[in-house]
Amino acid sequence: QVDRYLYPLRLSDDVLLDVMARFQAEMVKGLGRDTNPTATVKMLPSFVRSLPDGSEKGDFLAVDLGGSQFCAHQVKVSDDGRQSSQLESKFYPMPKEVTQGSGAELFDYIADCLLDFMETKNLKHKKLPLGFTFSFPCKQTKLEEGVLLAWTKHFKVRGVQDTDVVTSLRRALQKHKASFDIDVDVLALVNDTVGTMMTCGYDDQRCEVGLIIGTGTNACYMEEMRHIDLVEGDEGRMCINTEWGAFGDDGALDDLRTEFDRELDLGSLNPGKQLFEKMISSLYLGELVRLILLKMTKEGLLFNGKVSTALLTKGKIEMKHVSAMEKYKEGLSNTREILTELSLFPSEEDCVAVQHVCTIVSFRSANLCAAALAAILTRLRENKKLLRMRTTVGIDGGLYKTHPQYAKRLHKVVRRLVPTCDVRFLLSVSGSGKGAAMVTAVAHRLAAQRSHIDATLAPFLLSLGTLREVRNKMRTELEYGLKRETQANATVKMLPTYVCGTPDGTEKGKFLALDLGGTNFRVLLVKIKSGRRRSVQMYNKIFAIPLEIMQGTGEELFDHIVQCIADFLEYMGIKGARLPLGFTFSFPCRQASIDKGTLVGWTKGFKATDCEGEDVVDMLREAIKRRNEFDLDIVAVVNDTVGTMMTCGYEDPNCEIGLIAGTGSNVCYMEDMKNIEIVEGNEGKMCINTEWGAFGDNGCIDNIRTKYDKEVDEGSLNPGKQRYEKMTSGMYLGEIVRQILIDLTKQGLLFRGHISESLRKRGIFETKFLSQIESDRLALLQVRRILQQLGLDSTCEDSIIVKEVCGVVSQRAARLCGAGLAAIVEKKRENRGVERLQITVGVDGTLYKLHPHFSRVLRETVKELAPQCDVTFMLSEDGSGKGAALITAVAKRLHNVGQK
Repeated sequence: QVDRYLYPLRLSDDVLLDVMARFQAEMVKGLGRDTNPTATVKMLPSFVRSLPDGSEKGDFLAVDLGGSQFCAHQVKVSDDGRQSSQLESKFYPMPKEVTQGSGAELFDYIADCLLDFMETKNLKHKKLPLGFTFSFPCKQTKLEEGVLLAWTKHFKVRGVQDTDVVTSLRRALQKHKASFDIDVDVLALVNDTVGTMMTCGYDDQRCEVGLIIGTGTNACYMEEMRHIDLVEGDEGRMCINTEWGAFGDDGALDDLRTEFDRELDLGSLNPGKQLFEKMISSLYLGELVRLILLKMTKEGLLFNGKVSTALLTKGKIEMKHVSAMEKYKEGLSNTREILTELSLFPSEEDCVAVQHVCTIVSFRSANLCAAALAAILTRLRENKKLLRMRTTVGIDGGLYKTHPQYAKRLHKVVRRLVPTCDVRFLLSVSGSGKGAAMVTAVAHRLAAQRSHIDATLAPFLLSLGTLREVRNKMRTELEYGLKRETQANATVKMLPTYVCGTPDGTEKGKFLALDLGGTNFRVLLVKIKSGRRRSVQMYNKIFAIPLEIMQGTGEELFDHIVQCIADFLEYMGIKGARLPLGFTFSFPCRQASIDKGTLVGWTKGFKATDCEGEDVVDMLREAIKRRNEFDLDIVAVVNDTVGTMMTCGYEDPNCEIGLIAGTGSNVCYMEDMKNIEIVEGNEGKMCINTEWGAFGDNGCIDNIRTKYDKEVDEGSLNPGKQRYEKMTSGMYLGEIVRQILIDLTKQGLLFRGHISESLRKRGIFETKFLSQIESDRLALLQVRRILQQLGLDSTCEDSIIVKEVCGVVSQRAARLCGAGLAAIVEKKRENRGVERLQITVGVDGTLYKLHPHFSRVLRETVKELAPQCDVTFMLSEDGSGKGAALITAVAKRLHNVGQK
């Protein structure tokens, strides 16, 4: 008969899994911008973005308002290798005239108590950061700002609801500042549940959930920012205060609420509100037991049917009675004693039945709490995309601490509901006081870190004025390179290419193209058709160039190239044909004609000996002769930048500029012959290969070079050379990032101050990782995975910083590249003598094509710095292959026209 009454309170695992699913759905609803207004579980952002990492240190104050006493705390945190914290506290009464008075009286009282505490501890003359634990529902818009939604517990202070409580506290403290020489900076407003998580998080860095289970109940956890619609930004994580006590206020738990739950709710101060809390918190469990015992007695199942005054008196049975009666080790003696005190005079059967009722009521509380907690743990595991997760739950509250069976039951059920989570439960020590100090300590640490990070990255943030200077200096260097008397000493070499025309659509025939410019080498067969069925067909094969050949002798390099050509000709079955060939050679060359190119100097990691100062076309012809298997008509030596311009020029006659933004960085453009003093003749135009990567080698941009640029330069194969390229090209950006990360780690701002072996390796941070890390679609979890692949064990906060570093480095590269390009387009506008220029830039290179933001920032910068130029950017389709063939075709066409 007793079990019949208690049956609705018994919940099977299937029911608990269903509760878990319902709570998960409510969490999603609470996080959504559109669904939050109607959600019962409010999922309030706390603006706590980071857990303690053990490096916090200093003295902090905390005040705790929310109970029958007000408390002030001093917390000393040290990281002297033993990571410790000391807590000193003082309690003050909360008189009724304060808890029921005006807002000004409440906050003046808090300020008076804090002043007294500071005097007691001799802290008056120190400037100390303070955390404010305010255990009432608040809507926060910042860590140090919170608008009171409603008073709860026994508080009914006038004029505070719908106002920011931190502003009120600051105002009260300000009054004392001058008179009593105290200087307190309120850095954080904290909920007691968040305080619990932070206190435990200091001792165990896996702790990312806080749980209160006492007179009230609540939970908080670290949620991914990308899921929190109520807060701007999607980087990192933020602690969410679920306010789960209201779960079920919309009827979601009506099928599980018993007649006793309904009766208890109707008799409460807030009927229809906080229904989940009323099923599990200690404030209500004693009353629930009383209502069950009353009905059972009325039906003659207990106490011989005699209803005592105690059973009729609301609140007479408290949680302390329930806990005491469940101490099984003491048999029935506790139960008999308590019931006798309540004038119930039980028999042994009565004692057994009452003990059973207490057990079932508290067991249901633990079950429901476990189901909601399991929902949070499952969400955490899914957010991290883990099959199995280890985590810690920080926990506080009288029910958990003092009830003899509660903790054990809760642990057992949680582990049963989420077998994929290895959960440690850690008891909090003074979560509301020490926790507030911890939140403040973390905020203090993050503010100091932010200041150091900002100072480190500030030199990369170039103002518009600085970029205009770069544009003007580039323009000056372009002019030096074109003039006969200054060309020899110019850093921007402005090399004539002897390409004197762009495609006109009449080009046709079969052409070979070679493409040497990086770690791969390509051979192509290009078939060009003219007329109405104008088209370009390409066949190509890629060959690797081993490092020992890149850095061996010139003869070995060119023999390897000819070996690759032979393989391709055989593969295509055209070994006997003497085809015209365009040789894309993407290194600085001084040309005396279209088929003569003297290597000025190697770049991009090449260091083959006996090549610099030699004609690369002659070296290729000699290697072909040495092999003595085939012959080719080498028509043109081509720079890939020129090839890019020609490829786009085939599609758009307005294309007169080529830009490469990839492993290397370079620009070419069609210059008026009359401005090219180093080449005879004034008629027409010729393409100039600027070789702008060497811009700044004379020191003209030293004012914007950072210490990291200097470190990258000094560790490169060509120190002091190609300085602009080393700030703008894909080959070096990853290395700049690595140098910054090392510096930030040395400052203790990254990777817990530990420089891993992999971070010490030059070249580990490839530019493709920058593109991946900066992708808007990539969650921080994936950023962490990329860093783990690189052997860098990062926290969520580390990942945010790494992403920011990548962002400033690539943005600076794009803006510097844009400043240089603005100088070129402005020169073109002046050459044409027009008020407004319309021009197309052909672009190639992995940085431009694959980086998520580079192209946009580049375009925006050109627009800002060359406002009178309408620049269209056109992606090149294989400038170094197709472009080489088109240059060869145009050269053949112009040669034939010349012969005629």
